[in-house]
Formats: sequence, C-alpha cells, structure tokens
Amino acid sequence: MRKVPEFVKLPPYAVTGVPAFPAPGIDLKDDRELESMRRVGALARAALNEVKRHIQPGITTDYLDLVIHEFGMKANAYPSTLNYRGYPKSCCTSVNNVVCHGIPDDRPLVSGDLISVDVTFYLDGFHGDCAETFLVGNVDEQGKRLTDVAKRCRDAAVNACGPGVPLSKIGDVIEEITDAEGLTILPMFAGHGIGSYFHGAPDVLHFRNDNAQVMCEGMTFTIEPAVGQGTEEVAILSDGWTAVTRDDSRAAQFEHTVAITAHGVEILTPY
Repeated sequence: MRKVPEFVKLPPYAVTGVPAFPAPGIDLKDDRELESMRRVGALARAALNEVKRHIQPGITTDYLDLVIHEFGMKANAYPSTLNYRGYPKSCCTSVNNVVCHGIPDDRPLVSGDLISVDVTFYLDGFHGDCAETFLVGNVDEQGKRLTDVAKRCRDAAVNACGPGVPLSKIGDVIEEITDAEGLTILPMFAGHGIGSYFHGAPDVLHFRNDNAQVMCEGMTFTIEPAVGQGTEEVAILSDGWTAVTRDDSRAAQFEHTVAITAHGVEILTPY
C-alpha cells in the first residue's frame, strides 16, 4: 500500500480496514453537505482526466495507480479504496474481461485493451466516486461499440432520475438499451448510496426490478452499470476482489455520483 502523509485526513477505516456501518435508512444531504460532495466529486473526475493522459500501450496499471495516488496527495485527499476492507491500492483498474475491482499490478497495457479506471476520493469528510472505460491504442469496432453502449446506459439512467421517480427506473432504462444492442448488463454489481460513508443505502440496481422506493431531494448515490459482450455470470478471483466474466468476454463500465434535487438530478462528477 502506498504511503499517505500525516496532513491528509483519513476516513475511519484507513487504519483498521473495517468501515463503520452507515446509519440505517437513506441519508439526505443538506446544502452544505452537497457543496462538499461537489468538491470531492470534481476532484475524482479531475483525477480520471489526468490518468487518461497516461493511458497508452506499455504503461502498467500500477503506474496508473501511482498517478491517482499522487494526484490525491497534492489535493490533501485520501484515495477511498486504499485499505477499504483490506483493498491494497488507490484505485481499481479493470482490463478486458475484468468487470470491476481489478487490482493494479505490473501488467503492461497492450494496444487493443479496454481498461476501466474507478476513482474515489475522501475529502473534508465526504466521498466522491466515478469510473470510465478507456481505449488503449487500436481497439476493434466491437470493443468501441461496447464502450459506447456502456456510457450511453449510464447517461440515460442519470437523465431518467428526479424526485418522485422510482429507483427501478434506472434498471428499466439500462436494460432497454442493452437488450436493443444485444449486450448484457452484469447484474451482480450495483450502484450505492454515498456521502460521509463510502457505501450505503440505497442499493441502485442496473437491471429491471420491482423496487418501489422513490428518489427524493437530497439523496446521493452512484450509477455505474457494467455491460458485457457475453455471459452475465461472474467469478471472483482468489484475491477476493477481482471480478471476471466466466466466459472471458469483455466488459465496460462508466460511473457518476449524482444528487437528486428539487427539480431533477445533478451530476456531482461532471466532465
């Protein structure tokens, strides 16, 4: 694990690896809290923009982790994944058939790879979380299409959000797109509530479901559909984190943190 200077404020689990359970129910943010989440969300997005500049054949995912870690240190922000339930790195890097939670290592990227980078920072008591899938070198047309559809799924789901809208609308919108495109939504992975805690209520399902709970002003959560080219079945590797498709088909994932407002939805990790 990379070192964190003493001046960086740590989340409660940074030393023990054990996160505290968030308060039961859904936490509704006030204006002050939302402003803090805007700042940390913008920082997470800026880190993704920075790491994009470094992605090319020959670069290792561990080097990308270093880029993210140092970006956070310069902003006095803690990389939220670091020692979260023992996770050993400062971001997640998921290549090709790795759906999510890939651990950065010394594997060099090669032309044709798809790589999803998931970044979360903790700043001033709040977390901001976002992810994007990047193309490495010359990617085939099916890989480009997969990436485009995954991004469209996330964006369409975000646009469907607003006060009074059932949370199930997110899954309806996403699966309508994947069905039309002949691709697969990987149902094992959900979005989540976020705030002073990394993960909390509500669970945000990306497939059709009957959750009647409605969105309301002040809710903050992630939308992060993972879309695959093959089976929806996933295996977790022996490291306890890395999730791969069972048929080795490729996957792509995009993520925003959003807030429900009085009049609609606000993206807290904007481009």
